[in-house]
Amino acid sequence: MTDRRPTLADVEAARARIAGRIVRTPTVASPSLSRRCGVAVSLTLEHRQTTGSFKLRGATNAVLALAPEERARGLVAASTGNHGRALAHAAAAAGARCVVCMSALVPANKVAAIRDLGAEIRIVGRSQDDAQEEVDRLVREEGMTMVPPFDHPDVIAGQGTLGLQIAEDVPDLDLVLIQLSGGGLAAGVALAVKGRRPGARVVGVSMERGAAMHASLAAGRPVAVEELETLADSLGGGIGLANRHTFALVRDLLDGVVLLGEAEIAAGIRHAYAEEQEIVEGAGAVGIAALLAGKVAVRGPTVAVLSGRNIAMEQHRRIVCAA
Repeated sequence: MTDRRPTLADVEAARARIAGRIVRTPTVASPSLSRRCGVAVSLTLEHRQTTGSFKLRGATNAVLALAPEERARGLVAASTGNHGRALAHAAAAAGARCVVCMSALVPANKVAAIRDLGAEIRIVGRSQDDAQEEVDRLVREEGMTMVPPFDHPDVIAGQGTLGLQIAEDVPDLDLVLIQLSGGGLAAGVALAVKGRRPGARVVGVSMERGAAMHASLAAGRPVAVEELETLADSLGGGIGLANRHTFALVRDLLDGVVLLGEAEIAAGIRHAYAEEQEIVEGAGAVGIAALLAGKVAVRGPTVAVLSGRNIAMEQHRRIVCAA
């Protein structure tokens, strides 16, 4: 399956494959955002997923789709944190060795959470591209099996299962605001949503600091972008100059991309806590932040995905107390 574009049928097959292994997270109304935007706004609480982010869907689907001998060689991936945590969980459930390679920019709380799940940690350089070099070495020299964080059909299909849920939970859906980084989540959700609700729009949301997919879309091809520190650290990293799947899917399926400054992301975190009683990381708050900043046109029922909660609590306290 790795050489062909994933389809809605692949997303539906992924849902059957991972059933019982992930949480069907709820989509709930947001009275505060609905009042502010003048349309019905709902929040998909994917940050309540077992490992604290949507990444468990794609990692679990990809691991289960592997042949037994591929799992037996051990699993390896580069990660900005949440994919590594998800892969460590899925590998442990499958009884497989897991190595997660990360850059020095990954927050310490995310590194510790991955280690606690039994994965081996390799800290390499200051970018996801640096970490990927170690992944490539382990595949080449030790024969390990790579499970990419986004650019893989089984990962994309697994993330797309969230889109199926959203389309079912909001039948009159007009707009989904989805996190945009490497494109696995955005591509999968757009594939599912547009397959089930052809008239709905899907808009990607990222940060201004180092938005690799946005820069690549503007250039018309995958390009390298300097990885910078940001509150939305989970959205950092490149998309890979040899990107095979997510760039084309995002280019073809998204209806737009919104970029946010650091103060806007912080405002989203604060709103999630003060008005929605939810603790989310910076990447998880970008949909809310885009609505608060008025950077997206809303005209009908809208869903913002809260994609992750894995924020260091001391950082969260600083942000919510800064208002």
